[in-house]
Amino acid sequence: MERTLSIIKPDGVKRNILGDIIGRFEKHGLRVAAIKKIWMSKEEAKGFYIVHKDRPFYDSLTDFMSEGPIVVMVLEGDNAIAKNREIMGATNPANAAEGTIRKDFAENVERNIVHGSDATETAAFEIGYFFSSLEIL
Repeated sequence: MERTLSIIKPDGVKRNILGDIIGRFEKHGLRVAAIKKIWMSKEEAKGFYIVHKDRPFYDSLTDFMSEGPIVVMVLEGDNAIAKNREIMGATNPANAAEGTIRKDFAENVERNIVHGSDATETAAFEIGYFFSSLEIL
């Protein structure tokens, strides 16, 4: 059983499509082990995306991620990291496969509805950033 972090970004929360997105994860065999709605500050967003601090999109990404509420989730299941990323689709919705979350809902590469951990190590950091072990059931 593997765990991954999934985020429904401010654009998804604002558009009120949480159920549609969560339903897709559940339909594909992932279970929600923890979930909460939060509003990150700019500093919290910077801390979460610290790995991208030298990238040109860092400021716009952290601005976006702190502009409104997000939903953070721990998803679990067999190959949860890879499965989550497959369900989300390519980062750029123009390149995402038909039927993926980003193809169906994302506006563009920056406002792409969802985030998912990309590796076991990343998932451990990201889950720990938002959840204590007592919150994951």
